[in-house]
Amino acid sequence: MREKIIQKATELFLNLGFKSVTMDDLANEMGISKKTIYSHFQNKTELVEESTSNLYCVISGGINEIIAQQKNPIEELYEIKKFVMLHLKDEKSSPQYQLQKYYPKISRTLKQRQYEVMLECVKDNVNRGMEMGIYRDNLNVEFISRIYFSGVSCIKDNELFPVQIFSMPQLMDYYLEYHLRGIVTPKGRKILNSIINSNQE
Repeated sequence: MREKIIQKATELFLNLGFKSVTMDDLANEMGISKKTIYSHFQNKTELVEESTSNLYCVISGGINEIIAQQKNPIEELYEIKKFVMLHLKDEKSSPQYQLQKYYPKISRTLKQRQYEVMLECVKDNVNRGMEMGIYRDNLNVEFISRIYFSGVSCIKDNELFPVQIFSMPQLMDYYLEYHLRGIVTPKGRKILNSIINSNQE
């Protein structure tokens, strides 16, 4: 039951926002009593913490599986983006923003965990791309990986990039292309263009 509550809560939080969803909403949605939820979680903050931690584990596990396939680094980044978007449900309600505002401590912890994992992923991706000759060989890997992370965090800022103007999938597409065009070689550009073209078909 604990697992079911976490799964349903995560789904509601992502679709409606961390602040918007109440324990009553969750109980009604699951057809159970609030008492049942409170027998597994002391309060909503604990449930938010468990839900975000669970989602983080699912996403980082999936990313590791994609990396293990040893695809070409450009393709790998598009696969990871697709996988993450699938699990973040398009973030229509801008849950990241609500998490930051109403649960700052959880948000900070999550961001730190994401940073550690993502930094290693991007460093590995950049190094492999340079070895294969599809990324420029004069890149500062430390700088590229940090600027990539800061950009990904930044586009989730609802005040800078309001959902009324940009959908999250659109932003991720723009940002990934922006990142890659800055680091690819002519050989890498051909791969990038063919992926972009096939995504638009």
